[in-house]
Amino acid sequence: MPNVALFVTCLSDTLFPSVGKATVELLEHLGCDVTFPFEQTCCGQPAYNSGYHEETKKIAKHMIETFEKADAEYIVGPSGSCVMMMRDYPHLFQDDPVWGPRAEAHAAKTFELTQFIVDVLEVTDVGAKFPSKATYHASCHMTRLLGIEAAPGKLLENVDGLTMIPLENVHNCCGFGGTFSVKMPDVSVQMVDEKVESILQSGAEVLIGADASCLMNIGGRLHKQGHPIKVMHIAEVLNEGVKQA
Repeated sequence: MPNVALFVTCLSDTLFPSVGKATVELLEHLGCDVTFPFEQTCCGQPAYNSGYHEETKKIAKHMIETFEKADAEYIVGPSGSCVMMMRDYPHLFQDDPVWGPRAEAHAAKTFELTQFIVDVLEVTDVGAKFPSKATYHASCHMTRLLGIEAAPGKLLENVDGLTMIPLENVHNCCGFGGTFSVKMPDVSVQMVDEKVESILQSGAEVLIGADASCLMNIGGRLHKQGHPIKVMHIAEVLNEGVKQA
């Protein structure tokens, strides 16, 4: 039984607790022993992307220590963006003889949820059942920086009753980009409007994604414009079938 420490991420913890709950239930359904280190905090990405690298090191050290205490075989999180930051900890400590190796060990066992299920557990069918027409938003950090493209699709194509519709310009950014949406709000709005238009043209009833930050941005725009499209994290979709089983 794989021992997994859950990296819940800030957005799941504060705004999307259902994503964290679905992640735990899904991993347990797949035979994992899941623990939750309560001392975990933000991964440090907002500070890092804003140029506060020394401050980010303090956060990274805390996170490394927290998950070392958990003594889990794997660290799994439902966010490609946040996992990417944890995977980049070795870069922060590349010249540090003490923290460098600890950061390397931490990064080596940290995985995004769909990547872990497909590449580590070697599962592509979790037994999910979710009758609906959906399209998938591929987040920038997950695809371009982590290099995870196939895993979400492999899992979704095996969901009973789910019809996946291709999304035009699927690799276009949703416009969130963390602090980018605050620094460049006009550009951000134009980008998310383009994404919304692609979703509407697809005819999908549900938008699925693997990063809560993207779903928050796109979902907020859909809601503001009055479009009745349901927005779901992939963990929730996969877990719907598990709960019905």
